Amino acid sequence: MNQDYIKPDNWSIIEEGFDPSRVESSESLFSIGNGAMGQRANFEETYTGETFQGSYIAGVYYPDKTRVGWWKNGYPEYFAKVLNAPNWIGVNVLVNGESLDLNTCKQLRGFRRELNMKEGWLSRNFTATLQNSVTVEVTTKRFLSLELDELGAIQFSIIPVNSDAEITFQPYLDNGITNKDTNWDDKFWDVSGVSHKNHQGFIEAKTMKTDFHICTYMESQLYVNGKQVAIEPKVQVDSNYISFDYKQSVKKGDTFTITKYGGYTVDRNHDKKELVSAAIKVLKEAIKFGFEGLLEKQKEAWASIWERADITIDGDVKAQQGIRFNIFQLNQTYLGTDSRLNIGPKGFTGEKYGGSTYWDTEAYCIPFYMATKDQEVARKLLEYRYNHLEKAIENAEKLGFTNGAALYPMVTMNGEECHNEWEITFEEIHRNGAIAFAIFNYHRYTADYSYIPEKGLEVLIGIARFWQQRATFSKDKNKYVILGVTGPNEYENNVNNNWYTNYLAQWCINYALECIEKVDAGYQSDFLRIAKKVALTKGEMALWKAVADNMYFPYSQKHHVYLQQDGFLDKELISVSELDASQRPINQHWSWDRILRSPYIKQADILQGFYFFEDQFTNEELERHFDFYEPYTVHESSLSPCVHSIQAAQLGRMEQAYNFYLRTSRLDLDDYNHEVHEGLHITSMAGTWMSIVEGFGGMRIKDNMLSFKPQIPKQWKGYSFKVNFRDTIIKVNVSQDATNFELESDHETQILVNDNPVTITPDNLVTV
Repeated sequence: MNQDYIKPDNWSIIEEGFDPSRVESSESLFSIGNGAMGQRANFEETYTGETFQGSYIAGVYYPDKTRVGWWKNGYPEYFAKVLNAPNWIGVNVLVNGESLDLNTCKQLRGFRRELNMKEGWLSRNFTATLQNSVTVEVTTKRFLSLELDELGAIQFSIIPVNSDAEITFQPYLDNGITNKDTNWDDKFWDVSGVSHKNHQGFIEAKTMKTDFHICTYMESQLYVNGKQVAIEPKVQVDSNYISFDYKQSVKKGDTFTITKYGGYTVDRNHDKKELVSAAIKVLKEAIKFGFEGLLEKQKEAWASIWERADITIDGDVKAQQGIRFNIFQLNQTYLGTDSRLNIGPKGFTGEKYGGSTYWDTEAYCIPFYMATKDQEVARKLLEYRYNHLEKAIENAEKLGFTNGAALYPMVTMNGEECHNEWEITFEEIHRNGAIAFAIFNYHRYTADYSYIPEKGLEVLIGIARFWQQRATFSKDKNKYVILGVTGPNEYENNVNNNWYTNYLAQWCINYALECIEKVDAGYQSDFLRIAKKVALTKGEMALWKAVADNMYFPYSQKHHVYLQQDGFLDKELISVSELDASQRPINQHWSWDRILRSPYIKQADILQGFYFFEDQFTNEELERHFDFYEPYTVHESSLSPCVHSIQAAQLGRMEQAYNFYLRTSRLDLDDYNHEVHEGLHITSMAGTWMSIVEGFGGMRIKDNMLSFKPQIPKQWKGYSFKVNFRDTIIKVNVSQDATNFELESDHETQILVNDNPVTITPDNLVTV
């Protein structure tokens, strides 16, 4: 049974009524971020019920030593933890000495929480009667500034309803925090100083081992009925904590408000000796703008993001809410302003999965960022991997590879592998292919070839070397095989000849050889520089080519399909439709052994290959493989429904495409996999965008042009989206009987619509 408490709304995520069992789920769903930091939607005031406290700073992590029962050569030394950062949002509230706590109050009415995605803020309203029988009305609003990305702002107002009351606000900073997800219960933070000046508080701390220095800071202002009041605080300080007590007698019906500014300054951006002075500078800016001024800036910044990235859906509020939630969370996680950062699978919403980067970025996120931002943003994501090439070569060396072969990590913070489930760390090597594919995809979309001679070719050479060494020549088959792998479908481990992996290996080698030839011909100085640097020889390239030309692909003559791996047909092939619903999701009900022996597919595997390399296969081949594999797919990976939605649309199966779209867009809102309390599925949200633009809109690159084959679900009256293609912004508006194309650039462009050329000119609507 999926959850169903989020109110349908075009622009907001809304919860009405308070249910303690939903607190942790809502903390995930209502999370906020600004690309530089983020936080779960924890309450500002004390809450003694079950809660998952979480604040996170981009790029700050801790190497939690690997904990396994039996050490194997090649295991990563540590699992990189996204660190729970010091808490700056806290504001304890006392009413006549009684703590405001939604877990203990006598009565709670009118609880409403809203995440406004259009403007980028989070609010709560409720009326609570405390144990001492005082009733108060509470309104809060907070946001993390896009304008000043080291700053967050909170406005917390309280009105005594049934009597006068003495109200105390205690804004605090707390460095005594721990991770929910930790191997050894290590101490992650070491405090070097707690200080205060006037109404400002600071805690300076550094991470153990990684030595990131940060300053957590705050400053508060107090108001009665909107008029600022001067209250001298009582200051409480200990080695991990600082709070200010602001006490005020408040008449019945009057409004007492605290505005709190806070956040983090980090030595990734400042000299570590200057973190307090950097914080003071941010606070000075905050006070100058004030809460309302900062909120106006916030609205403007989000309006600018939505202007390019919004997708509208007419006639289906749940679908509209779903896509906007996905686009909103992607932009809260990564804005492309810092090439040292990447898109973590949980973003700033939880700690699961540890590292900040998976193959999801290259496979799913780059298309979204290419089309909704300027191409420099996608280029930064490619450069992130180039900057980690030496580490990828080290990772491969640890597993016995030589000569500059590169194996990119499954999970990473700094380029080193930091994932320690052997069947994934050592075997899910298809990640290398996604990184090469992203380089190809970037050039295909942007027409910017310069990245390849400057940086990309070195990455492609390292990856090709890896595939050549990883393949084994089988005398029995007289072919090259790839043994002991895990494909995208993680419900099959340690299999031989995963079709997707073998196909990627062949493609990567051929693409590397093609790029070498092109760079040699057209960028001679770059070619000579790279060939010398990596000691590339013709003899070596001949070895690669032998592997690519003679790669083995398992195939079933009986079913006329490629086999997911050598042993797939040995399984008992019972379709998902015959599974008892009480057994789903199987990863929460079955032993791992039973899952591995089953035919059930966690996510698109062969179909992932058909998605990447659609041009290499006919529609008939896609249909055959879709019909064979989809019935065994349980979609228990967040990355699965989007690929199936795109392919169902490609096959003209719009009802199926629509159902997959709803599943991917509302995966977290409706909690399909019963795990949203752990955090959101950020990277798969880019797949939701692809479901509409590439699925229903049919967007592809063909003959070096944008191509569309628009379709529309019967449940919708219309939908629209924009794409930035080679600095030309095109708006596509699809209704039940026509599609309009509009150009938001100053030069005409040609596109393909249903394979026919169409010219669109500025200020001229073209209807097809």
